[in-house]
Amino acid sequence: MQKYDAIVVGAGLGGLSSACRLAKAGKKVLLMEQHNLPGGVASSFKRGRFEFETALHELAAIGAPEKRGDIYKLVNEDYGVGIEWLAIPDLFRAIHVKDDGTIIRDFTMPKGRKEFADKLEEYAPGNRKAMEQFYELFDECERALGYISSAHGSPDSKVLRSQYPNFLKAGAYTPNDVLDALKFTPSAKKIMGTYWSYMAVDMYRLSSIFYLMMVGSLIDGGAYIPRHTSHEMTVGLLERFHSFGGESWFNVRAEEILFNGDRACGVRTTRGEVYAKHIIWNGNPSMAMANMIPAEVIPERELKLANARKFSARMFVVYIGLNKSCEELGIKDYNIFISPGLDTADEYKRVGRMEKIRSTAALCYNVVNPDIGPKGTCQMSFTMAYSKDVWGDVELEDYVKFKNEKAREILELYERATGCSIIPYIEEISVATPWTFCRYASCPEGGVYGYEAAEWDNCMARMMSLSYDNNFKGLKFTGASGPRGDGYSEALITGDMMGKMVLGELAKEDM
Repeated sequence: MQKYDAIVVGAGLGGLSSACRLAKAGKKVLLMEQHNLPGGVASSFKRGRFEFETALHELAAIGAPEKRGDIYKLVNEDYGVGIEWLAIPDLFRAIHVKDDGTIIRDFTMPKGRKEFADKLEEYAPGNRKAMEQFYELFDECERALGYISSAHGSPDSKVLRSQYPNFLKAGAYTPNDVLDALKFTPSAKKIMGTYWSYMAVDMYRLSSIFYLMMVGSLIDGGAYIPRHTSHEMTVGLLERFHSFGGESWFNVRAEEILFNGDRACGVRTTRGEVYAKHIIWNGNPSMAMANMIPAEVIPERELKLANARKFSARMFVVYIGLNKSCEELGIKDYNIFISPGLDTADEYKRVGRMEKIRSTAALCYNVVNPDIGPKGTCQMSFTMAYSKDVWGDVELEDYVKFKNEKAREILELYERATGCSIIPYIEEISVATPWTFCRYASCPEGGVYGYEAAEWDNCMARMMSLSYDNNFKGLKFTGASGPRGDGYSEALITGDMMGKMVLGELAKEDM
């Protein structure tokens, strides 16, 4: 009987990171994936002449050469993946537009602490002191999370209270509460809340730590994309895993997590049964408990926790390849957030209903990477997130017509807001709905963001309870549903964290 130190199920970013950490430490690791490629939604696909980035908008924590961020240090330096990162010039442009096309406000925010603060002061005077305190709080949160990660989920509360008191205070509140405490003006809060849609929870319920780390990292180090799409990163991680001695199975589906008593001991797959001391599941725990784990071995607390949690963003994305260049079309911005400019709580409620599309995050990849597609063309993506399973009410016979109608709505919104005509120049178009992501990524309701990092289930609570919140023996979960929440950076860090926790347990078991 073949037995491994660890089996990692799912070659998404969290699984790849866990597998690399364990294999690099010399452990015998099997990585299995039901698809023929690594990455999950962190990948790319081809339509005609174009290769489209599936999910990545931008990545924080890469950092400039003189100050590298945590993700660069983990992926490029620790794991040794030779990714070339391309810097995005500005953080974002935001356009608040009415249904009739009237522009309420249109602003662009730069990267860099001084540059961002100066521009904020230009758009919303009287916030310089608040911005300085925001940076101080971000710095403390960054140090605190580094300490918690190094403690493998068992931080010393005395250390946290003495060295990171503001981190503990902020962790109990929402971003809106924190911005109020720092005395940002109402106008400044609208600008500071622009990234809320990336986290898919409104500023009144979102985890403030999640918010602070994303926004602070982007301001501090800017945003980046890999030159050759996410596929470059995931294939690179797989190659490094193999170089560390790891074994991978593709086109193999996990059918059941096997238990010996109350401890996970292996996986039954379409290729047969395999056994290991530890299992890491890169996927949604609710799906695993519903389909992969015998009901009698599920701890009561785990079941209650899964039932109490709320699935996060259900993605709708339109990908287009245009037969003209971005210069010809007048497109100058990489990233534009378009919305009515309403309060984020109102926006969150609105995307929980099937209404006419009034908001999107629009990207033009050629602005940053002119060589991403054929010469004289450009490619774009338009994303919005639904906060509830409204696509579950769409009848099967109406699905194709309905998704194409929604695609037209989102493209027309972009044209109204920017004045750029794009629809006549579409050469290729692909539309992904929550149904698409549910089928491709095996995520319930198409919720690729895992569980909402909000209210009682915020990132602070998840991180602080790591040492006792996982009640399965020999089984851990990573990916978007993990303690750090959703996103590429969080999945990579959570995967690394789970790998280190398993290493610690293996060391105790070998004593």
